Amino acid sequence: MRSDTSINPVTHGLRPVFGRRQRNKIDKLLRIKAAARHLFVYRGYDDTTTREIALRAGVGMGTVFIYAANKRDLLFLIANEDLEQVTRRASASVSEKTSLIGNLLGIARCHYEYFRLQPDLSKLMLREMLFYDSGQQADRFKTTREDVIAMMAQAVQYAKDSRSIKTSESTQVVGWMLFCIYQVELRHWLATDPSSLEAGLRRLARMFRLAITGMAPAPASMQRRSQRAKLAPSSNKPRPRKK
Repeated sequence: MRSDTSINPVTHGLRPVFGRRQRNKIDKLLRIKAAARHLFVYRGYDDTTTREIALRAGVGMGTVFIYAANKRDLLFLIANEDLEQVTRRASASVSEKTSLIGNLLGIARCHYEYFRLQPDLSKLMLREMLFYDSGQQADRFKTTREDVIAMMAQAVQYAKDSRSIKTSESTQVVGWMLFCIYQVELRHWLATDPSSLEAGLRRLARMFRLAITGMAPAPASMQRRSQRAKLAPSSNKPRPRKK
């Protein structure tokens, strides 16, 4: 009986061989991404149209809409794969043996290094991601963002487990707060001096430390309205008439 000597490319870790149709699809996608990247950077996101991207890529408008529902979707079509890779690398850096600030800065460093490669394109992405909740690429992007928040929450949990921090708030809430600090500082760094990676991370570390150590508030500072404000006479009371 003849033995089967065929090799499965998936189980043996080999690169699969695509047919002509699949190769054409991959080629068109790569051309669309390259055209969008070029036009967004050199012409400007606001001044670029979807039709111009299709023309530069040498494809029809219908082909573009297979991959992206609109121009914002095209922007994240460029970024999503890269962001997923960066997020996986950042996730691998989080360890229960590392301090909370060390884990947070490890996550941030991976993303800072990515965003500084093309600061102009990064500014566009950060601007457009604020209310990005619809489109073919939106779910993929939101998943990546939630993964980063979860990473920071995991770093908080490690710190709680080791008793290096103590908080009654949930790890999810603390992780969200730290993510918000990271987002604001990332934007500030890109807007000021993205060429200085270490300076940006030092400033971020300072903000993280402030959030972690707190400001040692006195009880009165936590009241929504001070006792003095409650006892002060109202300025809206009618003045007595002059006789």
